[in-house]
Amino acid sequence: MRTNRLSHKLRLFVILSALVAAPALAQDRNWEHELAAWRVEHVNDLLKPAGWLSLTGLEWLQPGENPFGAAADNKIRLKGNSAAHLGILRLQANSVELLPPRGGFPPDLRVADAPAKEQLLPVEADNDRNAPHITIGTLNMYVIRREDRYALRVKDSKSPTLVSFHGLNWYDPDAKYRVQAKWIPYNPPKSLTLATLAGTTYSEPVPGAAEFAWEGKTYRLEPVLEDPAATQLFFILRDTTSSTTTYKACRFLYTILPSHGVDKPGELWLDLNRLENPPCAYTPFATCPLPPPQNRLPFALPVGEKRYHE
Repeated sequence: MRTNRLSHKLRLFVILSALVAAPALAQDRNWEHELAAWRVEHVNDLLKPAGWLSLTGLEWLQPGENPFGAAADNKIRLKGNSAAHLGILRLQANSVELLPPRGGFPPDLRVADAPAKEQLLPVEADNDRNAPHITIGTLNMYVIRREDRYALRVKDSKSPTLVSFHGLNWYDPDAKYRVQAKWIPYNPPKSLTLATLAGTTYSEPVPGAAEFAWEGKTYRLEPVLEDPAATQLFFILRDTTSSTTTYKACRFLYTILPSHGVDKPGELWLDLNRLENPPCAYTPFATCPLPPPQNRLPFALPVGEKRYHE
């Protein structure tokens, strides 16, 4: 009789344990499914015809006229599907004007999806989202501004980097690196000056800090808010794997906003499994920000994306 009672208690214990573990197991499987889907989406973004893998040039403009096209007599000589002379970019008094070459614009050259014409090109400092794109054939170009320097960014949907893409390298998912952080708002937000691999600097607002505990110590990471209407925080960070298995300069992490918004105390999940390489990890023609000193962690984060070229 005693044996039967013990057996019954054991079975009951196993059933209760399974019921308790089931929600956690389902949650873990859902997290892994979401992470796998995010990785696919990340790859698809890179493989877009005008994604970061399509970059083929970053041509800094000189004051005065900068002719561009395939011919050797252009200041900016383009490869790929390009006419001999596409146009002239005239840099003068912090403005860039698009002028026709001798003989006029090629008939298939378009600016902001309209036939090319002589015009002033709007260029915002450190913000390329609204730049009008100059397109012809497989080429997609636009002017960017970094501090007081201007450049023509060139993309090609048939770029060697895009055509020869061989997949990304990832660490295995590890739930240990899903970290719940305390969100500490800065009221008012402070401004942070970021250095870039191009040797320039720019300022971004920092709405607060994410504070978390790791192996008995407390750390803070400061994100920037790239746009007042942004629905994500942008962390630029580096850890000790940067010297061995991950991109040397830094990695990026995008998160949803804190539980009560950026201006109130709350909580924030840092899923470090979503650490991704910056565009500079794939191409030398990108201008990527470097992590501020407070975002350089003294320990390893063996999760997320590894180096691309190794």
